[in-house]
Amino acid sequence: MAKAFQSLKGQFLLDGGDLRGSFFHHSVVLMCQHDAQGALGLVLNRSLERAIEGLITEDLLMSLPEEPVFIGGPVQPSSVSFLYSGAFLSDALVIEDVALGHSLETLIEFGQSLSEQRRVRVFAGYAGWGPGQLEEEIRRKAWLIHAATSDLVFHPNPERLWTILIKRMGWPFQMLADAPDDLSLN
Repeated sequence: MAKAFQSLKGQFLLDGGDLRGSFFHHSVVLMCQHDAQGALGLVLNRSLERAIEGLITEDLLMSLPEEPVFIGGPVQPSSVSFLYSGAFLSDALVIEDVALGHSLETLIEFGQSLSEQRRVRVFAGYAGWGPGQLEEEIRRKAWLIHAATSDLVFHPNPERLWTILIKRMGWPFQMLADAPDDLSLN
Protein backbone atom coordinates (compact mmCIF):
# COMPACT_ATOMS: atom_id res chain seq x y z
CA MET A 1 0.00 0.00 0.00
CA ALA A 2 1.38 3.42 -0.97
CA LYS A 3 2.25 5.82 1.79
CA ALA A 4 -0.03 8.89 1.93
CA PHE A 5 1.55 12.16 0.83
CA GLN A 6 2.72 14.29 3.76
CA SER A 7 3.40 17.96 3.08
CA LEU A 8 6.48 19.55 4.63
CA LYS A 9 5.11 23.08 4.25
CA GLY A 10 6.07 25.08 7.33
CA GLN A 11 8.98 22.80 8.26
CA PHE A 12 12.72 23.30 8.05
CA LEU A 13 14.95 21.07 5.97
CA LEU A 14 18.48 20.85 7.34
CA ASP A 15 21.50 19.48 5.49
CA GLY A 16 21.89 16.06 7.07
CA GLY A 17 25.62 15.96 6.36
CA ASP A 18 25.49 14.47 2.85
CA LEU A 19 25.30 17.74 0.92
CA ARG A 20 28.98 18.67 1.29
CA GLY A 21 30.22 20.38 -1.86
CA SER A 22 26.74 21.38 -3.01
CA PHE A 23 24.87 24.69 -2.83
CA PHE A 24 22.89 23.26 0.10
CA HIS A 25 25.87 22.39 2.35
CA HIS A 26 24.90 23.38 5.93
CA SER A 27 21.72 25.04 4.69
CA VAL A 28 18.43 25.61 6.48
CA VAL A 29 15.49 25.67 4.06
CA LEU A 30 12.02 26.85 5.07
CA MET A 31 9.51 24.84 3.06
CA CYS A 32 7.00 27.37 1.72
CA GLN A 33 5.02 25.09 -0.61
CA HIS A 34 4.96 21.33 -0.89
CA ASP A 35 2.46 19.11 -2.65
CA ALA A 36 2.45 16.15 -5.04
CA GLN A 37 3.53 18.45 -7.92
CA GLY A 38 6.74 19.55 -6.19
CA ALA A 39 8.14 21.86 -3.56
CA LEU A 40 9.45 25.40 -3.07
CA GLY A 41 11.61 26.57 -0.21
CA LEU A 42 13.86 29.45 0.81
CA VAL A 43 17.37 29.06 2.20
CA LEU A 44 17.43 31.14 5.40
CA ASN A 45 21.12 31.15 6.24
CA ARG A 46 22.95 32.24 3.09
CA SER A 47 23.31 36.02 2.90
CA LEU A 48 24.05 37.78 -0.37
CA GLU A 49 26.00 40.28 1.76
CA ARG A 50 24.27 43.19 0.08
CA ALA A 51 21.48 45.38 1.38
CA ILE A 52 18.20 45.51 -0.47
CA GLU A 53 19.12 48.92 -1.87
CA GLY A 54 21.53 47.22 -4.24
CA LEU A 55 18.70 45.25 -5.86
CA ILE A 56 15.53 47.34 -5.77
CA THR A 57 15.26 50.98 -6.74
CA GLU A 58 11.60 51.60 -5.83
CA ASP A 59 10.04 53.43 -2.88
CA LEU A 60 11.13 50.45 -0.85
CA LEU A 61 14.49 52.09 -0.25
CA MET A 62 12.90 54.66 2.03
CA SER A 63 11.62 52.05 4.47
CA LEU A 64 13.82 48.95 4.15
CA PRO A 65 17.22 50.16 2.89
CA GLU A 66 19.31 48.23 5.41
CA GLU A 67 17.58 44.87 5.05
CA PRO A 68 20.05 42.22 3.88
CA VAL A 69 19.18 40.04 0.92
CA PHE A 70 19.52 36.28 1.19
CA ILE A 71 20.19 33.73 -1.53
CA GLY A 72 16.93 31.81 -1.38
CA GLY A 73 18.22 29.08 -3.65
CA PRO A 74 19.78 28.34 -7.01
CA VAL A 75 16.53 28.57 -9.04
CA GLN A 76 15.76 31.89 -10.79
CA PRO A 77 18.33 33.99 -8.88
CA SER A 78 16.89 37.21 -10.35
CA SER A 79 13.44 36.59 -8.83
CA VAL A 80 12.58 38.26 -5.51
CA SER A 81 10.56 36.65 -2.72
CA PHE A 82 10.14 37.67 0.88
CA LEU A 83 8.98 36.30 4.20
CA TYR A 84 7.21 38.74 6.45
CA SER A 85 5.49 38.90 9.79
CA GLY A 86 3.65 41.37 11.96
CA ALA A 87 1.28 43.23 9.62
CA PHE A 88 -0.45 42.85 6.28
CA LEU A 89 -0.40 39.08 6.52
CA SER A 90 -1.97 37.53 3.46
CA ASP A 91 -3.54 34.18 2.81
CA ALA A 92 -0.10 32.86 1.81
CA LEU A 93 0.84 31.82 5.33
CA VAL A 94 3.77 29.45 5.53
CA ILE A 95 3.55 29.05 9.30
CA GLU A 96 1.57 30.96 11.89
CA ASP A 97 2.58 34.64 11.71
CA VAL A 98 4.87 34.21 8.67
CA ALA A 99 3.68 34.82 5.12
CA LEU A 100 5.36 34.46 1.75
CA GLY A 101 5.21 37.28 -0.78
CA HIS A 102 6.42 37.79 -4.32
CA SER A 103 4.86 41.14 -5.20
CA LEU A 104 7.04 44.25 -5.15
CA GLU A 105 3.92 46.31 -4.37
CA THR A 106 3.21 44.22 -1.25
CA LEU A 107 6.83 44.54 -0.13
CA ILE A 108 6.71 48.33 -0.56
CA GLU A 109 3.40 48.54 1.32
CA PHE A 110 4.80 46.37 4.09
CA GLY A 111 7.97 48.49 4.25
CA GLN A 112 5.90 51.63 4.69
CA SER A 113 3.83 50.19 7.55
CA LEU A 114 4.42 51.68 10.97
CA SER A 115 4.15 48.41 12.87
CA GLU A 116 7.00 47.93 15.32
CA GLN A 117 6.34 44.19 15.24
CA ARG A 118 7.12 43.81 11.54
CA ARG A 119 9.88 41.50 10.42
CA VAL A 120 10.99 40.80 6.88
CA ARG A 121 13.58 38.72 5.02
CA VAL A 122 14.17 39.30 1.32
CA PHE A 123 15.44 36.53 -0.98
CA ALA A 124 16.89 36.35 -4.47
CA GLY A 125 16.04 32.99 -6.02
CA TYR A 126 14.53 29.94 -4.39
CA ALA A 127 15.00 26.20 -3.94
CA GLY A 128 12.71 24.03 -6.01
CA TRP A 129 12.01 20.32 -6.42
CA GLY A 130 9.97 18.48 -9.04
CA PRO A 131 7.38 15.79 -8.27
CA GLY A 132 8.87 13.15 -5.96
CA GLN A 133 12.38 14.67 -6.03
CA LEU A 134 12.35 16.00 -2.46
CA GLU A 135 10.79 12.81 -1.12
CA GLU A 136 13.61 10.79 -2.72
CA GLU A 137 16.26 13.08 -1.19
CA ILE A 138 14.63 12.63 2.22
CA ARG A 139 14.57 8.83 1.75
CA ARG A 140 18.33 9.01 1.03
CA LYS A 141 18.69 10.96 4.32
CA ALA A 142 20.12 14.06 2.59
CA TRP A 143 17.73 16.20 4.66
CA LEU A 144 16.71 16.29 8.31
CA ILE A 145 13.33 17.76 9.22
CA HIS A 146 12.91 20.27 12.06
CA ALA A 147 9.86 22.25 13.23
CA ALA A 148 9.85 25.89 12.12
CA THR A 149 8.82 28.91 14.21
CA SER A 150 8.69 32.59 13.32
CA ASP A 151 11.48 33.35 15.82
CA LEU A 152 13.73 30.86 14.05
CA VAL A 153 12.75 32.15 10.58
CA PHE A 154 13.82 35.65 11.65
CA HIS A 155 16.73 34.52 13.84
CA PRO A 156 19.16 37.40 14.52
CA ASN A 157 22.18 35.24 13.54
CA PRO A 158 21.01 33.34 10.45
CA GLU A 159 24.56 32.26 9.59
CA ARG A 160 24.58 30.14 12.79
CA LEU A 161 21.07 28.73 12.33
CA TRP A 162 22.12 25.35 10.91
CA THR A 163 24.47 24.66 13.85
CA ILE A 164 21.89 25.82 16.40
CA LEU A 165 19.15 23.59 14.96
CA ILE A 166 21.38 20.54 14.50
CA LYS A 167 22.51 20.79 18.14
CA ARG A 168 18.87 21.03 19.26
CA MET A 169 18.26 17.63 17.65
CA GLY A 170 20.24 15.91 20.39
CA TRP A 171 23.47 14.09 21.05
CA PRO A 172 23.71 11.98 17.88
CA PHE A 173 23.85 15.18 15.83
CA GLN A 174 26.35 16.98 18.07
CA MET A 175 29.27 15.49 16.13
CA LEU A 176 27.72 16.61 12.83
CA ALA A 177 27.38 20.17 14.12
CA ASP A 178 30.97 20.24 15.41
CA ALA A 179 32.61 18.47 12.44
CA PRO A 180 34.97 20.55 10.28
CA ASP A 181 33.88 21.25 6.71
CA ASP A 182 36.97 19.42 5.48
CA LEU A 183 36.88 16.00 7.15
CA SER A 184 40.55 15.41 6.32
CA LEU A 185 41.33 18.01 9.03
CA ASN A 186 39.67 15.79 11.64
